[in-house]
Amino acid sequence: MPLFLPGIILEFCRSLLQGAGVPAEDASVVADVLVDTSLEGIDTHGISRLPVYLTRIQNGRINPRPRIKVERTAPGLASVDGDNGLGQLVAVRSMQVAVKLAREAGVGAVATRHSNHYGASSYYCKMASASHMAGMAFTNTPPGIPPWGGRQAYFGTNPIAFAFPGRKGPVVVDMSSSTVARGNIILAAKEGKPIPEGWAVDSQGRPTTDAKAALEGAVLPMAGPKGYALALAVEIFSGILSGSAYGPRVGWIYDESTDPVNIGHFFVAIDIEKLMPIEEFLGRMDHMVREIKDSPRAEGVGEIYIPGERRANTAEKRRKEGIPVSRQLLDELNTLAKELGVEPLE
Repeated sequence: MPLFLPGIILEFCRSLLQGAGVPAEDASVVADVLVDTSLEGIDTHGISRLPVYLTRIQNGRINPRPRIKVERTAPGLASVDGDNGLGQLVAVRSMQVAVKLAREAGVGAVATRHSNHYGASSYYCKMASASHMAGMAFTNTPPGIPPWGGRQAYFGTNPIAFAFPGRKGPVVVDMSSSTVARGNIILAAKEGKPIPEGWAVDSQGRPTTDAKAALEGAVLPMAGPKGYALALAVEIFSGILSGSAYGPRVGWIYDESTDPVNIGHFFVAIDIEKLMPIEEFLGRMDHMVREIKDSPRAEGVGEIYIPGERRANTAEKRRKEGIPVSRQLLDELNTLAKELGVEPLE
């Protein structure tokens, strides 16, 4: 599998987005989110999503030049209308608003509507932690999870993420409310690979290891009814409260519709220094992390990891060695590059 240094892929993604009509500044924002995600090894949500974004811009389903509107509704609360822009761009702007509100009010919460798939939720939480804040991000997604006891998908895989500042890097929690992120199944279907048992059911509610059948059926919620309850809570924050689409009304960019998908997000930033000095917080965090990592290990376990630590390790490795890009993805991107008048990636 070819390896490419992050800077090369970043410039390539930026050029492709600009070629599709995305303004230079906005293209840089989106490209940074995609490459950062791939750097951390979350290949299902990084540059692998760029082909479908570009295609949907070309057919008018995603707005390459949105006029994002921010309405401040209370001292620590705002509503954002993404104008059907690229999800990464809309999400970055929304978290920037949340951080600004938190600087003033201690807590900033932003409900976002009329957006698109925004990739890995952790990126936006890390934005908050970089400002010495605790960050939270929720988003709904196209139907993927059935309500507990049902067989038809209603909720999306609806991820939830948190990030907290730390002396050796942020502590990052990022997980879908399904057994697995749907992106893993999409990637498996694309590559013609089976999926593990327990991930999904087909359209008849029967367990399946066929990725394509799983996409026509439903992804199972994590921890059974607990995952279902979490998906419902995220749907309320992201879809109901934001005024965006919810449940089966959320569109899927992989189908042939040209209607906006109208995904909703919800972001929270908490200014830690409004509760305690940041050095005190970092000291307490460092102490807890050391205690966790020094905990007695189960047989066969070499190291106890803190959430987000393995992603950070992968990012450090890929910065030096390069980001792997499958031949299939490379061919897709290069085909689009020729259409958009961009130099292919070799």
